[in-house]
This record gives sequence, C-alpha cells and structure tokens, in this order.
Amino acid sequence: MSTLTKLVLGMMGQLRPGPVRGKSAESIALPPPEKAGGLPIMEALLKRCSAREFASDVLPLQLLSDLLWAAYGVNRPDGGRTAPSALNAQEIDVYVALPEGAYLYDAHRHALDLIVNQDLRRITGYQDFVDEAPLDLVYIADYRRVAMVPVTQRESYASAAAGAIAQNVYLFSASAGLSTVIRAWIDRAAIADALELSHDQQVLLSQTVGFPKR
Repeated sequence: MSTLTKLVLGMMGQLRPGPVRGKSAESIALPPPEKAGGLPIMEALLKRCSAREFASDVLPLQLLSDLLWAAYGVNRPDGGRTAPSALNAQEIDVYVALPEGAYLYDAHRHALDLIVNQDLRRITGYQDFVDEAPLDLVYIADYRRVAMVPVTQRESYASAAAGAIAQNVYLFSASAGLSTVIRAWIDRAAIADALELSHDQQVLLSQTVGFPKR
C-alpha cells in the first residue's frame, strides 16, 4: 500500500491491519539467545545507521530470539533488563508485528504470545516499506507501572526507556548484518485500536527490522 493511500485512510480513520500470512501460533517459544560473540561495541557503533529498504525474507527463529533478548531481554537473576527504565518500572511492552500475527514479547519466559490474529505491519507506519519488511517492533508504554511518576512526566520517562530499547536494536542489527529504522510517523490510533489497548497504554514508536534489500 502506498504512503499516500495510507495517509488518506489514516485521516479517514480507516487504516486497518491486513489478513495474516501463514498460520498463527498461540505462543512461540524462542530458543535460548546466543549471548556471546558479535561485533565489539565500537565497531557496532561505527556501523550503526538507519535504513529504509528491506528484503522480505523472514528472520530465522534464532536470530529473532537474539534480537528480542538484545532489545529488552532479562540479563540478570533479579529480572533486570538489557535496557534501563526509571525506578526499574519496566513500563515498555514490545509488540512484534509478523506476517502471521501480532505478538507480545514476554521477556521473563523469552516467548511470544499472540495478541491479534492479523497482520499489523501495514498500520505500523505510513511508509510503504513497512508492509513487506518481515518485522516491525512497536513500543507501547503501560502507565499503570509508573504510578509514582507525576502524570505530566510519564511520557518523557517512557520515551527515554523506549529510546534505549531502540538503540539496543540498532546496535544488535549493526552487529548481525540487519537493517533497521526507528519511526515516529505512525498511526497511533489505528495501532491502539487493533491491539485493543486500554486508556493507560500509549503507542510511542515503531521500529522496522529486516535483512538489507539485495
């Protein structure tokens, strides 16, 4: 779907997910992440960049597992994560839009749980490339977890936490030979409606990940 068509549908409140491609599993158990190897941090920073052209090839399950763990996985026995959050509130949820459905990443189980039996990639951004890229991550804040933070500051706190996750994805992608781009030009209302979010949840950002276009 073209960017112009998406914009028109978005203004009309008619931008909708597409039908799933393939079978939607209720839960996807991810293999244990490979926590060794990769580029040295300075080399990953040197290669870090945004890209807006993606191959449609599906990410192998092991690579998806490593990506999600690097993004926001549990890296300590006490439940700490690979990305920081104020007060350790862990208020960001990472949703994974795949061709076969939209899933919520459960970091403690290191698994994906089906939320919507639809292909949400179409509505995760106005850019045309999001329709065919194999994976879109959506960062959603749950403000019920930051009740101690003043209401006027909650979005700032959550945005900082989401930004840290996004940078983890950038660095992993640079190390693993993937392409990625963070995006704020998204139809938040369409995403919230498709995921049936509550008024305590807010769509912050989306991030596309995939192999470079050949």
